[in-house]
Amino acid sequence: MADWRLAVDIGGTFTDVVLLDAASGRVVVDKTLTTPSAPLDGVRTGVTQLLAKAGVLPGDITAPIVHATTLITNALIEGKTGRAGLVTTTGFGDTLLIRDEHRYDMYDLQIEFPAPPIPRELTFEINERTGADGSVITDPSTADLDALVEELRRADVEAVAICCLNSYVNGSNELKIAEHLRSALGVPVCISAEISPQIREYPRMVTTACNAATMPVIGPYLDELQKWLAAEGFGGSVLMMLSNGGVVSADEAARGPIRLVESGPAAGALAGSWFAKRLGIDRLLCFDMGGTTAKACLIEHGEPELTNTFEVARAYRFKKGSGFPVSVPSVDLVEIGAGGGSLARVDQFGLLKVGPESSGADPGPASYGQGGTIPAVTDSDVILGLLDPAAFLGGDMPLDRSLAEAAAQTVADGLGLEMLDTAAGIHEVVNQNMAAAASMHGVEMGVDLRGIPLIAFGGAGPVHACGVAELLESDRVIFPVNASVLSAFGTLVSPVRIDLARSMPRMIDKVTDDERDGLLDELRNEGRRVLRGAGVPDDAIVFRYGVDARYSGQGNEITIWVGEGDAWPATAADVTSAFEIEYRRIYGMTIPDVAVEAITWRLSASATTSHVEPDDSIAPHEGDVVPKSTRPMVFSRGVDAVEAPVYDRSALGAGARFTGPAVVEERETTSVIRPGWDVEVATDGSLIASRTVKESA
Repeated sequence: MADWRLAVDIGGTFTDVVLLDAASGRVVVDKTLTTPSAPLDGVRTGVTQLLAKAGVLPGDITAPIVHATTLITNALIEGKTGRAGLVTTTGFGDTLLIRDEHRYDMYDLQIEFPAPPIPRELTFEINERTGADGSVITDPSTADLDALVEELRRADVEAVAICCLNSYVNGSNELKIAEHLRSALGVPVCISAEISPQIREYPRMVTTACNAATMPVIGPYLDELQKWLAAEGFGGSVLMMLSNGGVVSADEAARGPIRLVESGPAAGALAGSWFAKRLGIDRLLCFDMGGTTAKACLIEHGEPELTNTFEVARAYRFKKGSGFPVSVPSVDLVEIGAGGGSLARVDQFGLLKVGPESSGADPGPASYGQGGTIPAVTDSDVILGLLDPAAFLGGDMPLDRSLAEAAAQTVADGLGLEMLDTAAGIHEVVNQNMAAAASMHGVEMGVDLRGIPLIAFGGAGPVHACGVAELLESDRVIFPVNASVLSAFGTLVSPVRIDLARSMPRMIDKVTDDERDGLLDELRNEGRRVLRGAGVPDDAIVFRYGVDARYSGQGNEITIWVGEGDAWPATAADVTSAFEIEYRRIYGMTIPDVAVEAITWRLSASATTSHVEPDDSIAPHEGDVVPKSTRPMVFSRGVDAVEAPVYDRSALGAGARFTGPAVVEERETTSVIRPGWDVEVATDGSLIASRTVKESA
């Protein structure tokens, strides 16, 4: 009997949908243009098309529907958030403007930061005070609360963030304010004691403010989605993908949307992790290039790295400190504005620039024929012959080469180059941008990426992967089956998981069992509540424990994980030893005779979802590998076009071999094999490309 699982991933340009039958392993995929102004429209279109293609009825899907989305990060980047108000302690209303007083570029006299997620005119102060030890010094009075209600009502806010001084130690004042505002205003309210109960005032406040500002974005969408699913007869609930690679219930996601900020990219990293384990590869670089952005994430020992702070909405993508440092656990990855829709232009110095601006889904690249006039990366790939305009999305969405050429000509005129060389330059520049971002990410992680295999996915990833690999000095690229929708597939292999943290600064050898266990009991109870909401029984929950620690007197911490169980599993000596090992790994030394201080205590509550395994084994290839056609393609500036073979991916059996230059077409994407690369088809249908010639042809 079939056991269908449905996954949805809303990207900046395309919405991907995947159906997987857990009983037989059958996989059916589809993608459609995202509808930014009404995202549910794109989801409805994609899901309806997919069900018709698979011959599946909505009632056949009874397992939870897993959903990843870029709605939150796009709302913050574009400033298209709800009208939220911020409540804080008297005297601290300027915190979002003061930030942390850090200048990410000391010598930039016109330094820029993104506008605060909640403006100063919507920030309100209230007379309350909690001490650093957690004692309540001043309770908010009823009169002050009533006055606050009137101010917020006049401001016509759609949501409220509450972040009071020292509430990470004791959130009782925040709770009191929240209860009063919820009953009086009837709008969503969030408090920092629940969203980010951690030290450092600015990160805690900006995280809470970002959460409140996006609650009016995600809440109505999830309500509409669940109503539509119920009306259509779907039997499964909705689980939302988090930035940490876990999933939670839709209701939980609506309360804490900031945890979804890297939802889509995290799903891709989980898919890369799944493939790394399956292929037995210890190190793998995920290269995910869609229509709007490109992401790179390193998989080590079968798992992606996690970071406890993620910076969103940077004023400058390559300058750390120019965005909002939100305190949410996230897969550690780099994301840049380099996708199929990234726009090319001539800058003030007469140089070619590509991205980060994107054409998005509307109007899309010029070749989409929806009104775009600026050349995008997809347009250049069409001009170079790497993409077949008649075969885009299997012919369901044909592209117009003449419009792509007309758009590229405007940039060519500005550069004084031939149109074909300009298109090749656009392709080369976007590859350089992605390789540079990945290299910098590796440097920040202390990892040399040279020689690490790439796994390419996303709609545009397989088109550019070999070019990026050459720049990273990597000799192997894996093109998995259904690469274009791999992030959506990643949601199906994600655990139900929530990562929680709470600051309680204590010397490791001075913290008492009672105060530590009291804090962890609160985190465990919260973890159980969240996972129960996703349908997980208590006996299936696994707790993992960690701590952010530093040497006494230092200003920054490192995170160490000390074990699993129903109780804290480590002694003070165990924690100190683990800290010193990690500190030496990062810095090459330890500091003797200095005490170790724990700052923030962490708990990960997770449960493995039911195992799914696609039936992707393919028959051995018989006979010669015969292309379905050939066409002229250009792979480098100043190099003549070559007549290269075009292969149909569905016609390639296991063991098939061919050499580049070539392209392999499937409905959702095209895999471009550059000159100097050989390809073998694996038993699961993956294309394994190996570089045999170091110099580009």
